[in-house]
Amino acid sequence: MKNISTIFSSLALLGVIVLFAMKMNEKKAVKPKVITKDAAGKEVVLAAGKIAYVDIDTLEAHYDYFKKKKVEFEVRQKNIDADLEKMANSLRNEVVAFQKKAQNGELTEAQGQAAQQELLKKEQELELKRQNLGAKYMKDQDAFNKEIHDNLHDYIEIFNEEKGYDYILSYSKESSILFANKELDVTQEIIDGMNNASSKSKKASK
Repeated sequence: MKNISTIFSSLALLGVIVLFAMKMNEKKAVKPKVITKDAAGKEVVLAAGKIAYVDIDTLEAHYDYFKKKKVEFEVRQKNIDADLEKMANSLRNEVVAFQKKAQNGELTEAQGQAAQQELLKKEQELELKRQNLGAKYMKDQDAFNKEIHDNLHDYIEIFNEEKGYDYILSYSKESSILFANKELDVTQEIIDGMNNASSKSKKASK
């Protein structure tokens, strides 16, 4: 089962979030080009303009809803692992008991074959449960990653109505951007705005 931090670090690979805030009817001079890379590592040419960035590592550390759901996923993963381990231990004990009876000659051939079939069935059921729980867990994580991406994208559009940036980039230690000027960092404004939006949403739902 994938580690939580590995899964959510994929947010840092979303690449460039391009927001065209320039009005179409305004006449603009030709601007020099800026070359960056998208999530697949492909070069993307951007027209230079008003640029800011969001530090994804900091966002993950301080976005309240993300932190809450991350803890929930971690607890869920531990519970799944504990449940599967309990079932595996029980099956191992049954195997050991069967082996002792077989060695002591306490089982007929028919009983031995029946016991082996039952143990094989339980082993298959355990593996199927492991696969089903793992698939459901990953599906829910993928849905959550998409939700976080959509939340960020939707809020940035609102945020940029007033700020008017031409581009807002995603940045993290693992991104293709090797240096980011702190003066262009709007992460805290994004975090504050998203936390406030989550808080208002919770109050409205009560």
